[in-house]
Amino acid sequence: MVKHQPLQVYERQLCLSCITGIYGCRWKRYQRSHDDTTKWELLWSLILLFTFSLLLVWSYFWWEADNDYNEFNWFLYNHSGEWTDGTVPILATTAAGFTYVAFLMVLALCHVALGQQLNLHWLHKIGVTAALLTTVVGIISISQTWGQEWDVIPISLQSTGPFLHVGALAAATALSWIVAGQVARAEKTIFQVVVVLLYLSVLLGLYVLPLYITSPCIMDPSTLKPRPEVFGHQGAPVLAPENTLWSFQRALQMNVTGLEADVTISVDGVPFLMHDVTLRRTTDVEKVFPDRERNEASQFNWTDLQQLNAGQWFLKDDPFWTVNTMSLQEKNLTAKQSVCSLEQLLKLASYHNSTVVFRLRRPPPEHPCYTTWINDTLEAVQDSGVLQNLVMWTPDDERAQVKQLAPGFIQTSLVKRSPEYLHRSGISRLLLRYNQVSTSEIIDYSRNNISLTLYTVNEPWLYSVLWCSGVSSVSSEVPHILRKVPYPTWLLRPNEYCLMWVSADLISFAVVIGIFILQK
Repeated sequence: MVKHQPLQVYERQLCLSCITGIYGCRWKRYQRSHDDTTKWELLWSLILLFTFSLLLVWSYFWWEADNDYNEFNWFLYNHSGEWTDGTVPILATTAAGFTYVAFLMVLALCHVALGQQLNLHWLHKIGVTAALLTTVVGIISISQTWGQEWDVIPISLQSTGPFLHVGALAAATALSWIVAGQVARAEKTIFQVVVVLLYLSVLLGLYVLPLYITSPCIMDPSTLKPRPEVFGHQGAPVLAPENTLWSFQRALQMNVTGLEADVTISVDGVPFLMHDVTLRRTTDVEKVFPDRERNEASQFNWTDLQQLNAGQWFLKDDPFWTVNTMSLQEKNLTAKQSVCSLEQLLKLASYHNSTVVFRLRRPPPEHPCYTTWINDTLEAVQDSGVLQNLVMWTPDDERAQVKQLAPGFIQTSLVKRSPEYLHRSGISRLLLRYNQVSTSEIIDYSRNNISLTLYTVNEPWLYSVLWCSGVSSVSSEVPHILRKVPYPTWLLRPNEYCLMWVSADLISFAVVIGIFILQK
């Protein structure tokens, strides 16, 4: 009599099949392996980890750089001559690349947790390599063309640091399950010791990290200074064409304290508002004067400038994706905007009792007003009838003479100087980019009665950090957004923050110990 052995039945492991199949195209049971990962595949795992870390920093950079997207697009315009929103393709590719690499990282961790051999498929290796090279090229390009923007990372950490620390601590605590499993399955004592020491070093570093996290928003709320005043940078350029009367009127509707503009001088000595060197981006000069479209704006006389339309480009290009939110009346007003003179702006500011600060661009040496540009501008200010104490005067040229002729002007510097130098020069205000001063310098200027106006501040988190730092005013392209920030986005007393991170550390430590005991 023949005795038959029953057939062995294998239980389907759908989840494991998906994990090993997607990561390494090992869909069949016999293709899987619990052997140690080869050195070559281990190298690819390290490359994957490095790519993930790099993309994490790159994604965080672009997430926080949204405060300066308009500045980035303007840089692109200066290089290409065409206005486009260059952030859209960058954000799309960054999001796609980070999602893809993060997904592979999760699959790799699942392999480690299940004791499966890491064997990344060659298609994924190509994808990871492409993501790595693209990110490296992007970082190099930004460093060369927009290097100052990297400062946004340490500044933003003053707002996000305490919360990123808690997130990182939670992630490290969750990884203890995988680490404990590896230690429990390992046969070599030296491997167990090395893994435990590495993990505990990372964990200890996260536990003490708050000692090095500084933020001006960790403070006693009773010491919080008054809300910083808001200047309309080029008016309200997100809602109306920049440097036009309609743009400044829109800014005044948002209850701004002051207005900031860029001033150029025409051939016949009329100061007018224009940010770019040429008229191509913000006027229809190519239609009215097709043979002069690339000429500098200062090469036109005021009569020619009045023939140009300075609003239709805004409706056509829709640089901030806001045209569809405008009413028909607002679109008609926008389409009728013309180049604005400095005198028109000052009369508007005088009517609303609003402060005005303007950056005056000196014309080229061959310009008829090259030597008289200060006097021409000063004459336009005096002709407008604006009160002197509403004008923030920024040019350093002939400042002593200007102080004699107009002693009521608020003398303002565009260059970072020491408080002692500013007092000797009779300068009471600074207009700087937000990354040019630290929190300690802001406090030092405040103690020496030097008022700071920082530009360009568009995001509530940045406005909140500067508010907590004690800045007196900011210049913004979105006053309609900042007006909705009546209080800093967050404010923690030092003892509250200490309690928060100590509690998080203790909970994390207890969970890690529990997991290691359970796994053992």
